[in-house]
Amino acid sequence: MSKRRINKVAVIGSGIMGSGIACHCANIGVEVLLLDIVPRELNDAEKKKGLTLEDKVVRNRIVNDDLQKAIKSNPAPLYHKDFAKRISTGNLEDDISKVKTADWIIEVVVERLDIKKQVFENLAKHRKEGTLITTNTSGIPIHLMSEGHSEDFQKHFCGTHFFNPPRYLKLFEIIPGPKTSPEVLEFLNEYGEKFLGKTSVVAKDTPAFIGNRIGIFGIQSLFHQVKEMGLTIEEVDKLTGPVIGRPKSATFRTVDVVGLDTLVHVSKGIYDNVPDDEEHGIFQIPGFIDTMMENKWLGSKSGQGFYKKVKNDDGSSEILSLDLDSMEYRKSKKASFGTLEKTKSVDKVSDRFPILIKGEDKAGEFYRKNFGAMFAYVSKRIPEITDELYKIDDAMKAGFGWENGPFEIWDAIGVKKGIELIKDLGKEPAAWVTEMLESGVDSFYDVRDGNTYYYSIPDKTHKKIPGQDSFIILDNIRKSKEVWSNKDVVVEDLGDGILNVEFRSKMNSIGGDVLAGVNKAIDLAEASFDGLVIANQGKNFSVGANIGMIFMMAVEQEYEELNAAVKYFQDTSMRLRYSSIPVVVAPRGMTLGGGCEFTLHADRVVAAAESYIGLVEFGVGVIPGGGGSKEMAMRASDTFKKDDVELNRLQDYFLTIGMAKVSTSAYEAYDTGILQKGKDIVIVNEARQIAAAKAVARFMADQSYTKPIPRTDVKVLGKQALGMFLVGTDQMVAGNYISEHDKKIANKLAYVMAGGDLSEASYVSEQYLLDLEREAFLSLTGERKTLERLQHMIQKGKPLRN
Repeated sequence: MSKRRINKVAVIGSGIMGSGIACHCANIGVEVLLLDIVPRELNDAEKKKGLTLEDKVVRNRIVNDDLQKAIKSNPAPLYHKDFAKRISTGNLEDDISKVKTADWIIEVVVERLDIKKQVFENLAKHRKEGTLITTNTSGIPIHLMSEGHSEDFQKHFCGTHFFNPPRYLKLFEIIPGPKTSPEVLEFLNEYGEKFLGKTSVVAKDTPAFIGNRIGIFGIQSLFHQVKEMGLTIEEVDKLTGPVIGRPKSATFRTVDVVGLDTLVHVSKGIYDNVPDDEEHGIFQIPGFIDTMMENKWLGSKSGQGFYKKVKNDDGSSEILSLDLDSMEYRKSKKASFGTLEKTKSVDKVSDRFPILIKGEDKAGEFYRKNFGAMFAYVSKRIPEITDELYKIDDAMKAGFGWENGPFEIWDAIGVKKGIELIKDLGKEPAAWVTEMLESGVDSFYDVRDGNTYYYSIPDKTHKKIPGQDSFIILDNIRKSKEVWSNKDVVVEDLGDGILNVEFRSKMNSIGGDVLAGVNKAIDLAEASFDGLVIANQGKNFSVGANIGMIFMMAVEQEYEELNAAVKYFQDTSMRLRYSSIPVVVAPRGMTLGGGCEFTLHADRVVAAAESYIGLVEFGVGVIPGGGGSKEMAMRASDTFKKDDVELNRLQDYFLTIGMAKVSTSAYEAYDTGILQKGKDIVIVNEARQIAAAKAVARFMADQSYTKPIPRTDVKVLGKQALGMFLVGTDQMVAGNYISEHDKKIANKLAYVMAGGDLSEASYVSEQYLLDLEREAFLSLTGERKTLERLQHMIQKGKPLRN
């Protein structure tokens, strides 16, 4: 059988979802054709220009306007603005024949069966045999759309449900039709994981599939619960946010972002199509939601929903909250609960659940009711919506941003205790749960030999979750593969001669214990292994150096100790570069300051596409002191070419630090010079990242890796560059673009990157630049305004401009 490849995708429908899907396909390097309908009438601008409905610019107006709106939206749907060039546009009358060149056609038109059927009839006339053809419907039964089409069409037809926004939400539901080929399902499952970077979940053709069926049940339950328990929307958002591993937007802010009309549409679809669901009434829209719909309080898109942003007379902004009793907006009230205070010192979210359900206040009652209702519901959806319980957890984690799925939460509380919560509500779990316990199995999941096993109901035993061979899950191997650890670091054996260093500090910040752990790992790898990976599976790789420690030393004027600490950081960065084994760093999420400096000094970088990398030290009043300033000067030097304007090259690297540029994806980090083309790689599926980093380290070791020789050939431009930078910072202050303290920091950086005030361009060593960098860093920590910036960041979590 020939191998199926996707080189070109046709997306039909350019609305929010269609444009988002088109952009994400472009993100992964695929050629995209985006089509939509022809306008029925001219707009005012077109009339003024004397255009007609036959002009191409008019005929493609809808698709082009939609795509441009998507590209300009925030958060950005593209990893890099240049990727928009991979998308061509057209309309469904003039350009539909072009779908014959596509390998995959994705329909994303309005959620009406009659319109979708008409679109598929037109597509069938032009689609070549063997082409995948799928629908992004969020609820229309798949079998209704494929009826009456050819055998080949039905064999290659199914649902592929992306979640909005397609770049960021990882769930990719695949819903087979009655005649979908198993080969097609298998291909899409793998393609979703490997190329689109998704969590692929094959679902059954039931209303709202898996993610929305469970997710909407959870939201609707809360809508009913908020009134029953007399909770405010702020209280519900406090209870259903980060404390239980959910997004900061929690419940009501999320609904505002998604749009109340979207939620109501899906809820009504479920209500109309699941009359036998034991919780059918939950999907009925509560009265206060009906009122909001009548008032068009739909959320962000209409300017008000559960929250409303208003401007005060003094020009300041304020967020008001909707009072669900009076249906009027009022000042937001801070929510606090004693039960939540008890979890503040518990870092691991799954360890909080047993504490939360024991709460004696309203929060404890809320969690007992909320979890009990959810446990009962998910247990009874098997085998209706899926045969495997792990698919429900995967769907909720990937589609709704939950850190733990319902069955994982149930395991954390204890299966027996979960049944108690269900029975306290007057409900019953599905019979299979009780049978599982009676058979001696007391958990839904089990971890063995680094793999996760789930309880298979038909087999009445734990079975290995398929597809794990492409992943390394640190949570699964940490205990059994630990080689060494301290308070903030675990060093694990990944197998095949490769070690991993995992940061375990708060927000993965880099302090003395992390530096000690990295050095110890290099010692171990050099002595008994072949390579080293620095990676973790936290939300963020590292937010940078422990600035609390720097602040305390600076306030106490312990400059000798501070000098030693900064030199230790620099020496550690240099060890990454100049060890006798290959070192691969695998950043993801926020990779800031010191985390970025480690990335800069790796032999290779395997970055997750969703990496936000930058040297942000200016925000706390210093320059990069862990080798970052030196490294950017050296990278600038490496780009100097004969007859080149070297000052311009150096200035680009200077501005990367001086403007504290943070990439909005790993691809943008190539532009800032933090990642290097042809050397560092980007991987879309974060779950595969550590396995990929391990493979790169192993490959380098197999290619007879030799310890590099420290550089002594870094070209610096001396007074010529320093003069240009100093003039530039003077002008910036004069134009009120930067403060006097910003200028002082920038001038210190300029001195380092120019190589000091040398009379002419010279060649220097890395150590020479590191000494300049450390001296500049230490001098800035003696400045009052730097201490103010450090203190503000520690206390407020955001930079101070002073």
